Amino acid sequence: MQTPSAISLSFLLLLSISAAVHGHNITRILAKHPEFSTFNHYLTITHLANEINRRQTITVCAVDNAAMSSLLSKGLSIQTIKNVLSLHVFADYFGSKKLHQVTKGSTSTATMYQATGEAPGTAGYVHITDIKGGKVRFTPEDNPSQTDTTYVKSILEMPYNISVIQISAILQSPEAEAPTAAPDLNLTSLLQREGCQAFYDLLTTSGAIGTFLSSADGGVTVFCPGDDAIAAFAPKYKNLTASEKTSLLLYHGVPVYNSMGMLRSSNGLMNTLATEGAKKKYDFTVQNDGNDVTLKTKVVKATISGTVVDEEPIAIYTIDKVLLPRELFKGTVEEAEEPAPAPKAAKKKKKPAKKGETEDDADAPGPDSSDDYSDDDAADQTASGGGRLVASAVMAFCFSWLAFV
Repeated sequence: MQTPSAISLSFLLLLSISAAVHGHNITRILAKHPEFSTFNHYLTITHLANEINRRQTITVCAVDNAAMSSLLSKGLSIQTIKNVLSLHVFADYFGSKKLHQVTKGSTSTATMYQATGEAPGTAGYVHITDIKGGKVRFTPEDNPSQTDTTYVKSILEMPYNISVIQISAILQSPEAEAPTAAPDLNLTSLLQREGCQAFYDLLTTSGAIGTFLSSADGGVTVFCPGDDAIAAFAPKYKNLTASEKTSLLLYHGVPVYNSMGMLRSSNGLMNTLATEGAKKKYDFTVQNDGNDVTLKTKVVKATISGTVVDEEPIAIYTIDKVLLPRELFKGTVEEAEEPAPAPKAAKKKKKPAKKGETEDDADAPGPDSSDDYSDDDAADQTASGGGRLVASAVMAFCFSWLAFV
């Protein structure tokens, strides 16, 4: 018979392994505490939330809505607010116990602000001091006179993954609060940067650029084939009709903003600018392998090779191939690991070609094809299956261990 201590130990083991499998989500953690809603909101719109969720070991120093109001009253730009809040995210784990047991009563820790490279010198560091009366004080490296910001309470601790604590006031850093130039969010100029010029030229000559520009204010994500990819595709592009060229180019845009963090965490089907007003889907599948993000159509698979800009509401990424929609091109995705297709039923006898018509080449455009491409690959439908398999393995291990004890 299992002892209570064995059962408790098993339960704690299950929780700790489960936490390691599922990671953390700072937005969901803070959503349970309305007093931090403003802080949570700005973590989201500055994209810090995605950066926090990707870190394995981290401490988030949250401040309540009243403290955030004092920061917002300064009229800082979003980019500057991001720098200030980055100073509140430590690149180390500090739970309540560790804070009150700081070696020699004081230590210094690097923050996400320091990691960005925006902080000059050591301005991105924060001193943590265990002072008398059980209090813990936080002082920015470049503002040693600030002595009023102290530890309030622990919100959530997942040793040694993430610690979310409340501090009494905003950490005031002259360097972090210094005016920051707003990023260039002019879509026209962004698309003419190195690596996207050939794609931009096609957008302008086809007229498709207008659709991209009209979507920019509400949010747009552009997947720009590199100049070499455009050059290699040029012979096929010339064979397309004007409307087919427009659909192909619009297929490289998504009418919502997607940060790199979103693309890495939200696998699945994605609608494109070519979908609107079209009779067919014109979608593709986003998949990731670690930090690599791929875009898979039914014809080709491309990989994101770089970032031109990632600032809401515009994201532009370079990709290594032109995306070919199945609605325009025949063929199968170039993926060796795909299983062989199931045997097909006997083909119906083809109708004789009309006078003057010839059979299409394997990779020729076929916009009038009646094939139904609504059945997505099993991998596309179960993008999160790997996580479930890991979780299942963890559960099996834990139950086996329980049986043993």
